[in-house]
Amino acid sequence: MALELSLNDLEQTKRLGVQLGELAKPGDIYTLTGPLGAGKTTLTQYIGQGLGVPDECYITSPTFSLLHEYHGRIPLYHMDLYRLSSEELYELGFEDYFYGEGLTVIEWPDRLDELMPEDRLEIILDFSSESSRTVFLVSHGDFKKREFSLDFF
Repeated sequence: MALELSLNDLEQTKRLGVQLGELAKPGDIYTLTGPLGAGKTTLTQYIGQGLGVPDECYITSPTFSLLHEYHGRIPLYHMDLYRLSSEELYELGFEDYFYGEGLTVIEWPDRLDELMPEDRLEIILDFSSESSRTVFLVSHGDFKKREFSLDFF
């Protein structure tokens, strides 16, 4: 599956994120690619809402802590790889989270190199304007076999 979406405001971003959270299954991996400020962490916050992460668990960027874990219907493992090399990721055992009990959301997945999971939903965010984004959803591996319907676009 490859799908291009236009998100014209924060409400549409929220609807996309919530639906992605509701559709997530244990072991799923979403990779988020896009420039600084494109909305990767904001989208992850809404994915967390779709997973049922409690409102008091505010989802923040794990840029300096590298990994945050949140509990909802299934766990959310939120990784930010901006400051790491693939060698460091291997040494830290980050791939142990892939295909586990929860949803793994990875910001800056290009750092994974050979550790990039084959089965994943790639989410590419780009600026359309100051307040709108273009989003590309690209299925890889087993995600290509999944029925993945977003009901409002």
